Amino acid sequence: MSEAPPTLHETALIEEHRALGAKLAEFAGWLMPIQYSGILEEHRAVRERVGLFDLSHMGELFIDGPGAGDALAAAVVSDPRTLAVGRAHYSMICDPDGGIIDDLIIYRVATDRYLVCANAGNSTTVSDALADRIGGVDAVVDDRSMATSLVAIQGPRALEVLQPLCDRPLDGLAYYAILEGRVAGVPAFVARTGYTGEDGFEIYVSPGDAPRLWEEILESGSAFGIKPCGLGARNTLRLEAGMALYGHEVHASISPWEANLGWIVKMDKDDFIGRDALKSQKARGVTRKLVGFEMIGRGIGRDGYEVCMDGVRAGWVASGGPSPTLNKNIGLCFLPSTHAEAGRYIQVMVRGQAVEAMTVPIPFYERSK
Repeated sequence: MSEAPPTLHETALIEEHRALGAKLAEFAGWLMPIQYSGILEEHRAVRERVGLFDLSHMGELFIDGPGAGDALAAAVVSDPRTLAVGRAHYSMICDPDGGIIDDLIIYRVATDRYLVCANAGNSTTVSDALADRIGGVDAVVDDRSMATSLVAIQGPRALEVLQPLCDRPLDGLAYYAILEGRVAGVPAFVARTGYTGEDGFEIYVSPGDAPRLWEEILESGSAFGIKPCGLGARNTLRLEAGMALYGHEVHASISPWEANLGWIVKMDKDDFIGRDALKSQKARGVTRKLVGFEMIGRGIGRDGYEVCMDGVRAGWVASGGPSPTLNKNIGLCFLPSTHAEAGRYIQVMVRGQAVEAMTVPIPFYERSK
């Protein structure tokens, strides 16, 4: 007798997605909108105007207590103690061998309180790891993932759409900063962060307030051509911006050095889990690194495809697909570190055929500032 399929989590916005005709599918244990009007249309809306995403599948963990900063500093590769209240940074939690358990954004929301945003599907793993690492320190982990909804408004018109709904001025909110206020009349944390390469905001609210927030943002954005956007467009947008996706560019068998993310590792701070392994790996050098590529021949370098150099297998595609903005087929791949530089010819194995490509700098796309 076969086992029943696992029940998928649904966000507080599921009925809004259905009413908008979203194509829904499983993602990291959640039933999520993949697209509404189409990935290409949604992608262009974010690049040219503004788009709205439901990201309630992400994990939200609060670390509270007088020892919260020291505890986090010992648990992750960055040093959250250096953050001013109201600021954030990109980070990672690694295993003792230096492999990436998850990449994170850490916000300091008060002197002794931090918000850790973990990837969908990893929140329990990260919560358990933090609870284990923080045990015995004057701090506690409060996993609020199932009690928090997260929506993101992204694009060059995001500020104009969101400001009329917010009781705090947003134009002076720096990139990777967060404030607490009210949006659409409901309590919220508003962060100037995103995963698209565009300006925008991520808004944390209680699930009961999420439908009101969603509807009022869509109404406020109607004059600007706002589009509800699914995870399909989010992926093409982040790929153009050269941003890592867990399970692709970052995962347990990849270290920060290999993923070209060593800049977030603070080797000069006190001991943290994974430090010895990362120190050793940095000293001897890594054998592979992440690099961008553009297809020259006809074909798309999809995730997992083999990459060859001079006919010899050399690496693999971590992420790949069409770039709607650049009208090219692009991707990120791992190659031997001695060859992971821009300007090299490679071959991507597309359905058994070697298709020519060239390595290029990352990111592929950068917005005008």
